[in-house]
Amino acid sequence: MSGRAAPAGERRRRAADVALLVIHVLLVPFYLAAGSAKLAGSEQMIEFFDRIGAGHWLRYFTGTLEVIGALGLLVPRLSGLAALGLTGLMTGAVITNLVAGTPSALALVLLPLVTVLAWGRRDSTLALLGRR
Repeated sequence: MSGRAAPAGERRRRAADVALLVIHVLLVPFYLAAGSAKLAGSEQMIEFFDRIGAGHWLRYFTGTLEVIGALGLLVPRLSGLAALGLTGLMTGAVITNLVAGTPSALALVLLPLVTVLAWGRRDSTLALLGRR
């Protein structure tokens, strides 16, 4: 080790990478658990989807997307695309909760987190789409 300090830009990039990794690690188990609860028909999820006036098809659809998104986050090449998909899903969740009169603090916290992750992993999404 040379003892030289890393340049400021490199330190910022490393800090950003660590922050993205922390967000990534937090979101995977959350989406796996939330999606699994919807798919398994937990009483709380059934009551919630009944309260917002959605059929059970939406609960299954949302649960499936959450589980697929979480699994996609585990694949480095797909993580950006998965985060982008989850951003769309959470945008829909926030809008649905507001329109149905059931605002969710959790959805309002998850939306910016998954959006930051999608932005931070945009290079992998662009590479996957053949744009880089």
